[in-house]
Amino acid sequence: MTDELTPETPAEEEQPIKQRKNGLYPGVSDELAANMKSGWADTELRELEPIEQAPNAARRRALSARFPGERLVIPAGNLKTRSNDTEYSFRASTEYVYLTGDQTDDSVLVLEPRADAADGHEETIYRLPRSNRENGEFWLNGMGELWVGRRHSLAESEALLGVPCKDIRELADVLKEATGPVRVVRGHDAGIETALTDKITAERDEELRVFLSEARAVKDAFEIGELQKAVDSTVRGFEDVVKVLDKAEATSERYIEGTFFLRARVEGNDVGYGSICAAGPHATTLHWVRNNGQVRSGDLLLLDAGVETNTLYTADVTRTLPINGRYSDLQRKIYDAVYEAQEAGIAAVKPGAAFRDFHDASQRVLTEKLVEWGLVEGPVERVLELGLQRRWTLHGTGHMLGLDVHDCAAARTEAYVNGTLEPGMVLTVEPGLYFQADDLTVPEEYRGIGVRIEDDLLVTEDGNRNLSAALPRRSDEVEAWMAGLTK
Repeated sequence: MTDELTPETPAEEEQPIKQRKNGLYPGVSDELAANMKSGWADTELRELEPIEQAPNAARRRALSARFPGERLVIPAGNLKTRSNDTEYSFRASTEYVYLTGDQTDDSVLVLEPRADAADGHEETIYRLPRSNRENGEFWLNGMGELWVGRRHSLAESEALLGVPCKDIRELADVLKEATGPVRVVRGHDAGIETALTDKITAERDEELRVFLSEARAVKDAFEIGELQKAVDSTVRGFEDVVKVLDKAEATSERYIEGTFFLRARVEGNDVGYGSICAAGPHATTLHWVRNNGQVRSGDLLLLDAGVETNTLYTADVTRTLPINGRYSDLQRKIYDAVYEAQEAGIAAVKPGAAFRDFHDASQRVLTEKLVEWGLVEGPVERVLELGLQRRWTLHGTGHMLGLDVHDCAAARTEAYVNGTLEPGMVLTVEPGLYFQADDLTVPEEYRGIGVRIEDDLLVTEDGNRNLSAALPRRSDEVEAWMAGLTK
């Protein structure tokens, strides 16, 4: 990266320019400063159309019935330092994206109650305008336009988002002077929380976060389309991986990770979560994201990965693949048991069913197999009652999916895991069996084998639709699919 000078306070034109420590230039001459102020074309973007999700986001902002007369503050968040003066890639808060469709750092949505609470809320997005050309911010500041790229002007942002926009640098003072009840989504912008420190309580703020989490449970048509787009790209990413397994054998799991990441960045924004590229015994570690192990012929590869779209909706799909293209007899037995359990779980996904039903259905099948194989003493009901199967099944069988890979996580238990499935919900079904390499309670040949199969299910009016059905699941179909990609 290159070096830059930074103004002490870019927003204030009268502030002196401060050199960056160890910068190569001693300062900015008056002549250079004057030169940099002029000779630039007008690049304001006019006649912009609203972004595709703008009307959906507008409907989601109808929060006045639940929070009448209250000021609601939803920050996008700030850049986080990775090391010294470099930052992590920014990912806006889920709540902010859900209510605006925007992804810009240092932005805040404020819903301010009108004088007559019955009239609802005034909506404003506070954000940084284009970087200042009069004080040199645009070329001297590390976050200026010539360093990190052009920001939208406030007028452009209004046209794109359909919401009035103001300068974020005014917001702290506005909030400090605010009267009446206020709620903020915490954990994303410490400066905003500080400005509200004497006006907010953790309990009331958590109620806002919980409400917004539960609101995301049922997806609209736009969201379902984005999730399908994410899944379709993910399927192509899995195909990419199968085609380079020979190169992964010559290197490591990182080759698999990098191959899938390329698809995610070309067709979407990023991966939706750290890809799990677990070969051999690493497949028994549920969230193996180090991805630095060997890839060996004869072992299994558990690949749990998802593309995140440019609108930040993510897929979450898992397949357990034979690295050499053929399952051994024992691998097939274990894989087919997990497949049977997933089939039972998928069949239980339908409107009106309890959320827990698909988990219970899958767990029962896996428990039956463990008893049948003599790995745990039955009867099955006893094992399920005591949860003894969990030594080898470990995790829940699925979760909500959307803007977050574990979407709606802040929802109340009674509305989520103890709730009821409705059309428009999207969830994963992902049973697994994991035999740890050091588990002396199972025969030696089982040890180090981990299998998970995961698909993304949309609850429909009459059942469900498997969004990831294009990716083979049955063991013989997986082998045929892999053979077709590698011949």
